[in-house]
Amino acid sequence: MTAATHSTLFPQVPESADAVLDGLDPEQREVALALAGPVCVLAGAGTGKTRAITHRIAYGVRAGIIQPTTVLAVTFTNRAAGEMRGRLRQLGATGVQARTFHSAALRQLQYFWPKAVGGALPRLVERKVQLVAEAASRCGIRLDRNELRDTTSEIEWAKVTQTVPADYPAAVAKTQRDAPRDPAELSQIYAMYEQLKRERSVIDFEDVLLLTVGILQDRHDIAEHVRGQYQHFVVDEYQDVSPLQQRLLDLWLGDRDNLCVVGDASQTIYSFTGATPDHLLNFRTRHPNATVVKLVRDYRSTPQVVHLANGLLSQARGRAAEHRLELVSQREKGPEPAYTEYADEPAEAEGTARRIRDLIAAGVPAGEIAVLYRVNSQSEVYEQALADAGVPYQLRGAERFFDRAEVREAGVALRGAARAGGNDSLLDGAENLPSEVRAVLSTKGWTSKPPNGSGAVRDRWESLAALVRLAEDFEQARPGATLSDLVAELDERAAAQHAPTVQGVTLASLHSAKGLEWDAAFLVGLTEGMMPIAYAKTDEQVEEERRLLYVGVTRARFHLSLSWALSRSPGGRGGRRPTRFLNGLRPGSTAFGVRGGAGGGGGIDRGSGTGTGASSGGFEKPARPRRRGPVLCRVCGKTLTEAGEIKLMRCEDCPSDMDEGLYERLRQWRADRAKEIGQPAYCVFTDKTLMAIAEAVPDTEGELVVIGGVGNRKLTRFGADVLDICAGRTLERESGEGDDDV
Repeated sequence: MTAATHSTLFPQVPESADAVLDGLDPEQREVALALAGPVCVLAGAGTGKTRAITHRIAYGVRAGIIQPTTVLAVTFTNRAAGEMRGRLRQLGATGVQARTFHSAALRQLQYFWPKAVGGALPRLVERKVQLVAEAASRCGIRLDRNELRDTTSEIEWAKVTQTVPADYPAAVAKTQRDAPRDPAELSQIYAMYEQLKRERSVIDFEDVLLLTVGILQDRHDIAEHVRGQYQHFVVDEYQDVSPLQQRLLDLWLGDRDNLCVVGDASQTIYSFTGATPDHLLNFRTRHPNATVVKLVRDYRSTPQVVHLANGLLSQARGRAAEHRLELVSQREKGPEPAYTEYADEPAEAEGTARRIRDLIAAGVPAGEIAVLYRVNSQSEVYEQALADAGVPYQLRGAERFFDRAEVREAGVALRGAARAGGNDSLLDGAENLPSEVRAVLSTKGWTSKPPNGSGAVRDRWESLAALVRLAEDFEQARPGATLSDLVAELDERAAAQHAPTVQGVTLASLHSAKGLEWDAAFLVGLTEGMMPIAYAKTDEQVEEERRLLYVGVTRARFHLSLSWALSRSPGGRGGRRPTRFLNGLRPGSTAFGVRGGAGGGGGIDRGSGTGTGASSGGFEKPARPRRRGPVLCRVCGKTLTEAGEIKLMRCEDCPSDMDEGLYERLRQWRADRAKEIGQPAYCVFTDKTLMAIAEAVPDTEGELVVIGGVGNRKLTRFGADVLDICAGRTLERESGEGDDDV
């Protein structure tokens, strides 16, 4: 590990409140200083949002402006909450509550249940699958394992969207949700599931939120108690809140507005669980005086990776796309993203494994490499390919580091050795802290060389090796530290879930990769039907798939590889096509055009005191012209800079696929129209614009308006004619105006 890594793992606590602000960029600093009133932080991928909000909390606490026990910071995963607690501890802001929504609600429910309801809180069912299976059986409906999992997910969705069983079929129809089976049957199962819970006096995780909401709504004294405890609220990943979580947040807040939310609508990828970016996009409407800060300085990825990420979103549609953030890389240049086409999936997996092996040989740690795919079933072929190549790997989604049996056992052994001190014969001959740890862990399976192959034995060794590396880092950061000091550090990290990295290539789905980052990311299986997934039917579902790919791209710091296979098996018919989302971005591909970015650069909007219209989602649109996104040649992939080339969406010397007949018809129409309006032909459209239209052959106004030289004004004036000509329809003015035929 580098010295920079040591300073990240074991930083010195800032000496003062002002020192907490050191190293923040202007926008992050503005977030840290905005301690009163509603604050909305629109934070792009890799822009340091967690840094901004933790420094905001720490500055307020260290400056004496905020009492730590009055702060409740909520996020969506235990890992994120643990990271937030760890960072606050490093900044000297102890006593702040950083929890998930469910954890915070459960704590309140356990405390207030005896007073509000009486008796003990019903038992919490951690896995509802068995109850769902019994509910289906009572309804005379047989579910296989996959159907059971999907039905359970549907019940969870219904509850977080506050949909009762009787209303479920109507909710499915309204939202165009792709239900896993007949909605009427699912409604039956859902109702029976709720009945079984009542009969057995148990609750599930969604009930934790629902019951907390119910108590805070019905018991004003309890609501006031909670509001007296918590004065300041911070919500991370605000684009992922569900209606039920927003309702709970509203009850926590009451009539106050000391709320700071952080999110990015372009990273909304969990709508299937009930998450919606609407609360983020409507924040200014609900809070007209809100301070809005945009973080767009990307500290994670190279300009080449950021360029591709911006290009993906520049072609997006929908409300979230209207408020996209155009990232600006703060890193040095790196390699261009690699685009690779393979004949079949095994060849793609083997090629990926070879490239990973080469990266490791070049010095990239295995733990800093990830293979990301759309669905978990894609992992098997990559597991096999990496094993065949002798590359260690780990599947994302395993137990948390400090929950693993071998780590708990190691902790017990280290604690015992620390208590025994010099009386433990294991430590005889140990010269320093790392050697003491190696001696103790050698009794638990650690060896200086890793075992061959993969599997449980290798997983256990990797966990113990991670503890050895942590001891080495700890000793370098704090010379003279004892084994007792290390044990205390491990205990604190276990409480914060601040786990060291296990060395091995990460295999993960794109969804589970959210919030993580690696030096090198391999995005695999990028074919139509998989990206976007085949069951994404509506425009919004397809746009969410685009955002999912964007999340995957922005996981890479330096090396980025995108690949696809033309067939599933060797010798299969190679009829697959690469994902449409890369059209116009990968070399040799064609796109109708690239939209300009509405999000623009970073900055601060303190609020005008007046709300904005619903069409703008509550955020004011910039008065200056919108900047274009990156424009690439649709033939060779080169970035275009000349106006004429940008209109054509290709280099001048790249081959043209223009429809010559269409071009001539457009030229004749242009001459006629120019004569009618008494202006030169180029005032209608230039030759380059006509060539671009003849190459793109647009079908809709949306496809026509993005062509350089068209724009909204000319679309209104000439668009209908142009689209008719492109479609081969005869114009009314060409049909013989003035003829006597009836």
